[in-house]
Amino acid sequence: MMSKILIRGAQVLGGEPQDVLVDGEYVEAVGADLPVPDGAAVVEAAGLILLPGLVDLHTHLREPGREDSETVLTGTRAAARGGYTAVHAMANTFPVADTAGVVEQVWRLGRESGYCDVQPVGAVTVGLEGKQLAELGAMHESAAGVMVFSDDGICVDDAVMMRRALEYVKAFDGVIAQHAQEPRLTEGAQMNEGVVSAELGLGGWPAVAEESVIARDVLLAAHVGSRVHICHLSTAGSVEIVRWAKSKGWNVTAEVTPHHLLLTDELVRSYDPVYKVNPPLRTETDVLALREALADGTIDCVATDHAPHPHEDKDCEWAAAAMGMVGLETALSVVQHTMVDTGLLDWAGVADRMSWRPAVIGRLGGHGRPIAAGEPANLTLLDPAHRAPVDPADFASRSRNSPYRGRELPGRVTHTFLRGRATVVDGELA
Repeated sequence: MMSKILIRGAQVLGGEPQDVLVDGEYVEAVGADLPVPDGAAVVEAAGLILLPGLVDLHTHLREPGREDSETVLTGTRAAARGGYTAVHAMANTFPVADTAGVVEQVWRLGRESGYCDVQPVGAVTVGLEGKQLAELGAMHESAAGVMVFSDDGICVDDAVMMRRALEYVKAFDGVIAQHAQEPRLTEGAQMNEGVVSAELGLGGWPAVAEESVIARDVLLAAHVGSRVHICHLSTAGSVEIVRWAKSKGWNVTAEVTPHHLLLTDELVRSYDPVYKVNPPLRTETDVLALREALADGTIDCVATDHAPHPHEDKDCEWAAAAMGMVGLETALSVVQHTMVDTGLLDWAGVADRMSWRPAVIGRLGGHGRPIAAGEPANLTLLDPAHRAPVDPADFASRSRNSPYRGRELPGRVTHTFLRGRATVVDGELA
């Protein structure tokens, strides 16, 4: 598209229709009835919601090492289709992103893709093994400028190791993002521990396995005076612990996934491995508590935990199946369905939870900014009236393990702009 773009009649953050003029990489003006500059492209946006470009704190891009399930290119194309202009790429690649060399490789692949910015997340421990701190300082000082560190998929269960990590990143205001799972309480676990697991005879994954680690880590973060972020929080009890920690003024943040806002462990009765995920789908009580916590700000943001897998890793018996779901291309629709259409959040609240707050937590400059003159033109246009069944065959992601196949969801991203350049136009990749 042209360097000047006039987005005409969009509801900015769901408010009154306004025009937004983009010139190059920045927003030039916001107002009613803006004139069309000579040679400018016009995007007719009546009835569409204009949001700042979405930011994901938790994306698995799989490259290097598992390009059969996703690459940085295919993952960022999926992100753009979902309205994202920046994603944080998790460290559990092959080799693990535990050195400056690997995080720089991922960062450069993101720059080459051009569909959204890729900010690598560094591993906390070497090889995700929990025995020795990784090169946190070197990764931070690299070209990638890593600010977030996580052994996601594996809990940093050693309290001394967790304390050392929190102390180390404090020097540069980094954050440790914890996958809260006490391993000894989840050995052989296949799903949420409860009525359904008992009836199905599947190994149960108790809520306390998550909650006990969160309780320990918020206390450690307070003791050290550092920042801890709780990945994919999934239980009502975890909500209460985070709420208590925040009431103390401690530097604790938390995320929730779209699938934990919508799906419950009742779906596991089908034994369809598409519903196998870590942490597991919980109960309806947990789902409602998570929605309320996202609405009141106890949970800071929505993060997809986009976890692509090749067909053979999911099309098998439940016990052998890999854990995880793709989510980049459906996240905004699920949030509209669970939070906006239910009256729990307005569109300004969605912008806060899916753009502004994750950008602040990740210290990601240039993203999560207001839609105002002089700000970077990272923008997303959504048609909230659109409704259609989810068809993974249409995904830009290399993998198809979506739990929403055939489910009708609202909303469709029509346009995504990365620094003023269209990456998605009329719902299709530019």
